[in-house]
Amino acid sequence: MTNQNVVALSDADARLLTTLAAAGKQIFVTEDAYALPDLNKPRRAVRDALGRLVEKGWLERLEKGKYLIIPLEAGPERTWTEDAHVIAHHLVKPGQVAYWSALDYWNLTEQVPRITYVQTTSRKENRSPEILGMRFRIVRVKSRKFFGSHGYRVGDWTLRVTNREKTLLDCVDRPDLGGGTGEVARALRAGDGDFDWDGMTTYLRRFGSGAAVKRLGFLVETLELRHPPGRRTLEKWRGLLTAGLSRLDPSTPRKPHRIATRWRIEVNLPEKGLHAHE
Repeated sequence: MTNQNVVALSDADARLLTTLAAAGKQIFVTEDAYALPDLNKPRRAVRDALGRLVEKGWLERLEKGKYLIIPLEAGPERTWTEDAHVIAHHLVKPGQVAYWSALDYWNLTEQVPRITYVQTTSRKENRSPEILGMRFRIVRVKSRKFFGSHGYRVGDWTLRVTNREKTLLDCVDRPDLGGGTGEVARALRAGDGDFDWDGMTTYLRRFGSGAAVKRLGFLVETLELRHPPGRRTLEKWRGLLTAGLSRLDPSTPRKPHRIATRWRIEVNLPEKGLHAHE
């Protein structure tokens, strides 16, 4: 990036922008700008310059004190769409893409979620930010439920998404964040043969959700998968059952039409729909 490319900017603002870009600061915080060598600008002047760069479309404010440099490829209209997972990586620490967004990553859903779901153990004031026209939802969980991460590269970034088993477990725990129980059933069929059921047993013990055990056990038996968990594995799951009944899909107001006593599940969805291949 050179000053002649950076139109409609003062020399000082262009210098700040080009210095940040040259330092590899595609996404940066205000402190990074303060720390740049040889700028010789007071903090107030740096903050003002960052504000002007946002107004003119050269920076996108991800949240207070955190910015994304809009590349030159965005053109004169400064229109740019960054990878949603890259943005998610910078929204909260620790964090990992999860739920329906993770189903999409693993090709376990044919539906493209309109929201990128990010799981974390941290508190976040704005849990539903909208950035570059993309919507995000930050979901806070207890530390015992934050594990099962898979790393992959996008450009210079190492990003985190829940692995297949953890994604499935999260979605049976919170069907409302995974497109509903019907979508979870489709994910089970789409990944039939790819799930590590022994690993899932370990995850279920660590996760500590009786409702998740009940829903998952009921679904894997009801769907008659080609590669289901073995009988011994299912008996281990049944040993994790908690007292009381859980609804198959707690996000729907439908009344249960039967009780599946083996898994202590109130079946409040049409079971024929769970088998449907869409």
